[in-house]
Amino acid sequence: MKLVNIGFGNMVAANRMVAIVSPESAPIKRIVQEAKENGTLIDATHGRRTRAVIITDSDHIILTYLQSETVAARIIEEDDAEEEECEDE
Repeated sequence: MKLVNIGFGNMVAANRMVAIVSPESAPIKRIVQEAKENGTLIDATHGRRTRAVIITDSDHIILTYLQSETVAARIIEEDDAEEEECEDE
């Protein structure tokens, strides 16, 4: 299982992520509000402004202060590092 750092030492399983989206649109705001009401919202912003919303395959919604591009880049970096390890063996 590959974990991705989403800030402040919080990690998310990369293989469980379905989407990384911007929190600005009305449909995403609705999804976040519904998750809050259902108890499936995870706020990993530590009080900072939400810049990305991660949607998981278990219908959990994760808020992070990192931009979606940053989270995606961290996933790609992990993939590259994993491939290099396989080649070295």
